[in-house]
Amino acid sequence: METIKTYKHVHAGSEEVSFRIARMETIWEERRGKTDEPHRHEFYTVLLVRKAQGTHYIDFNAYSFQSLQVFFVSPGQVHQVVENYQSFGHVIIFSTQFLVENNIPPSFIKDLNLFNDYGHTPPLKLDENEFNTLNSFADSMLDLYNQPIQFNEQAIGSFLQLFLIHCNNLCSLSEENSQKREAGNSILRNFRELVDEKYSTWHSTSDYAAKLNVTPDHLNRVVRTLVGKTAKEYIQSRIVTEAKRMIYFSDLSAKEIGYQLGFSEPANFSAFFKKKTGKSPLVFRNAK
Repeated sequence: METIKTYKHVHAGSEEVSFRIARMETIWEERRGKTDEPHRHEFYTVLLVRKAQGTHYIDFNAYSFQSLQVFFVSPGQVHQVVENYQSFGHVIIFSTQFLVENNIPPSFIKDLNLFNDYGHTPPLKLDENEFNTLNSFADSMLDLYNQPIQFNEQAIGSFLQLFLIHCNNLCSLSEENSQKREAGNSILRNFRELVDEKYSTWHSTSDYAAKLNVTPDHLNRVVRTLVGKTAKEYIQSRIVTEAKRMIYFSDLSAKEIGYQLGFSEPANFSAFFKKKTGKSPLVFRNAK
């Protein structure tokens, strides 16, 4: 039985709230420095860090907090913020509902080179000027959020888009790769959706390529160009991440997890998991 905590709504007290922004130092004071347990959200989370010490765990990967960073956490990702001292910065959270209500197409988020659904999610490192630009957008959103004026949500939506576009530009690839990215965005978007739907039954790149009407080689080139790994590596990363979640947050045996993830033999799953993580499922579970 899965025991991981899940936050379903942007605001615990109201299902209608679809956007929130707060200062990291305010959240620290409200929580009195207490660390929340590992959890997942059903909304997007952005941490703009001015100054912090500690560790941000995202899908079992540990990232050290440093000054001038920005983290992006997608719905469904398991994460935990562990602060050694009071942090300074902004926390921005928004749901798909907020995007729809403010005429921001969901494809806008999917086409950004920022939010990953799982796996390796390192922060974007900033210099002082880059941070100041993003911080000005965040301050503007916070001011609007605290002022119940007409059209404030639309204004916040505009600043959110500017914030995300600026971040995307900071981590964009070369002009040549930008052109390839534009051409391959549709394939990548459909591939990601298929992986989320079929990862437990389709383990081969050729299965996805056939469904997308492209060759496996072309699919590999597109995925490698846009996300820095092959289609096979992307599929396997999705399987490994789900396996870690199930091992860590459920009482299912390795055999049961293997079957749920499409492995016909328990030994095959255990060998796959150990090859990808360096630990057997049992060792990984006991290490928690």
